[in-house]
Amino acid sequence: MKLYFHPMSGNSRRVLLVATHLEIPLERIVVDLTKAEQRGAPHVARNPNGRVPVLDDDGFVLWESRAIMQYLAERTPGQTLLPTDTRGRAEVNRWLFWCAAHMSAAATVLVFEKFVKSLSGLAPDPVEVARGEGLFSQFAPVLDAHLAGRTWVVGDGLTLADFSLASSFALAGPARLPIADYANLRAWLGRVQELPAWTRTAPQPPPAKG
Repeated sequence: MKLYFHPMSGNSRRVLLVATHLEIPLERIVVDLTKAEQRGAPHVARNPNGRVPVLDDDGFVLWESRAIMQYLAERTPGQTLLPTDTRGRAEVNRWLFWCAAHMSAAATVLVFEKFVKSLSGLAPDPVEVARGEGLFSQFAPVLDAHLAGRTWVVGDGLTLADFSLASSFALAGPARLPIADYANLRAWLGRVQELPAWTRTAPQPPPAKG
């Protein structure tokens, strides 16, 4: 299987976490976002949205990171990241969809403004930063409250929901994401970051300019 990805992409990180945890070998092909390769004709032919990651499994081409996460889990016998019972799977899907629609979307605004722009020496847009912080303050408490008294997001064990949500906070340090007031979230994120898969998929951020 081939994975078209970028090491600093949170969406790519989600897939790499699952593949690494499940010990699924992937041929990793970097799509250089700094050179806009994701918008070039070869990659748009793989994903008309011009985004990463994209999985190519012997001609079966799949985009959308959470769909790829589920695909990798479902093709792995004995995996426990995606429950087999209806309600357990529904719980994981609930948090995958919530992550895509809310938590990840909020974090992405701040990551772009506070981190990605700095790589090119650009200043953050205060209007966008305020919008991102507003979204973050709306949705981070939801996750923090849910994690009270819990080790993992769903049930008693690690699932795709943990990897999906944790990837939203992968650049919490360099992007200065406002997580200091969310003790449950920080404790849970610390547990995820102690996993071998997290360590083995950690990218090295390039130095900021300016």
